[in-house]
Amino acid sequence: MAQDDCRTDHRSFTMLLTICCLVTFGCYFAVSMRLPVVPLYASGLGASTSQIGVINAAFYLMAGILALPSGMLSDLIGRKRLALTGALILFAGMLLLIFAQSFFHLTGIYLLLGVGIAAFGPTMMSWVSEISPATHLGRAYGWYTTALFCGLGMGPAAGGALGDAFGYRSVFLAGAALSAFNIWAVQRFLTAPGPDAGYEKTGDMWRSNAARMLTNRPLIGCWLVTFGANIIGGVFFTYLPLLARDRGLDVGQIGMVFLLQSVSNAVSRIPFGALSDRLGRRKHQALVGVLLASLSIAGFVSARTFFHFLLAALCLGMSLAIAFTSIGALIAETTEHRFRGLAIGGYNSFIYFGLMAGSIGFGPVIESVGFAYGFMLAGAINLFFVAFFIWSMSGTFQNERTNSD
Repeated sequence: MAQDDCRTDHRSFTMLLTICCLVTFGCYFAVSMRLPVVPLYASGLGASTSQIGVINAAFYLMAGILALPSGMLSDLIGRKRLALTGALILFAGMLLLIFAQSFFHLTGIYLLLGVGIAAFGPTMMSWVSEISPATHLGRAYGWYTTALFCGLGMGPAAGGALGDAFGYRSVFLAGAALSAFNIWAVQRFLTAPGPDAGYEKTGDMWRSNAARMLTNRPLIGCWLVTFGANIIGGVFFTYLPLLARDRGLDVGQIGMVFLLQSVSNAVSRIPFGALSDRLGRRKHQALVGVLLASLSIAGFVSARTFFHFLLAALCLGMSLAIAFTSIGALIAETTEHRFRGLAIGGYNSFIYFGLMAGSIGFGPVIESVGFAYGFMLAGAINLFFVAFFIWSMSGTFQNERTNSD
């Protein structure tokens, strides 16, 4: 596998990774400022609760559908070009929110934002794999995903405070301004990785090789276990507030549960990414993480006090950090350099589809059998994908141990 052309010395790697992390943080911070505001804004325009759910689902649906083809496109036309395209689309979406006057306007804009994040997110993740030495993939993804989750966590807090002080449209305007700055940063600071001269970017040969790559058993295993773990995430984000309210928690306490899950998820990715590099046992670390995710979601079933909910949220955040720092590195290690965009695009697609499946599919289940069985079922379904992951990795990575600095 041709790697020398896309590797840099350690100093260049550190600088490029820092830039990637800052650009990614800026993008997700700007776009996520809308999250606490749009539901209230839509309600003020007359949208019903179910329509507000449709608005949010439109974003995940479009991002899930387009993440994989966007990754393929980045393999063909280049990472920087597609990252810029995604940043431009996100800027347009945030700007259009200022002028939205109806449920249909907001739904259409959220579809557009889904297109933008599908173009930007997988491309930047592929870029990280391009600039990272094989011995540093785990810690690189740890830092990258920490930057992403910090943006997702801090953006809504800033958006809520800004909206409370200056009104909803000020949030959209600020998000658009920050998105415009991010476009400049991508163009100015991110240097496109050099092309791999060993393959053609177009033609029948590329399509034939890409089709064969889709039979890559370890890659499919990583995709599917990502889907299963994010079913758990979809159930948590959608139904945990209702369960916690039934158990006597107030809104402030529920917010703290969400905050602890997000913080533990983000902060844990750096040390567990480094551990993945040091131990060289990525598939085992990923397996531990996804198994703990099933146990953690089941832990909410027996939670009765605020402390119990905090403990379960801490465990869930850490388990997802353990799993996904290794899964991201595994995908990079099991995929040819020329098809990294396709592989990571598929990874992002399965994230979004898993979140959708957890949020949409478990509503009727919980209405029928209650929260306890619904949460336990989410953990049990994840175990099915864990079993497939174990099978997909059998016979591979006989010598997982890699030297690290």
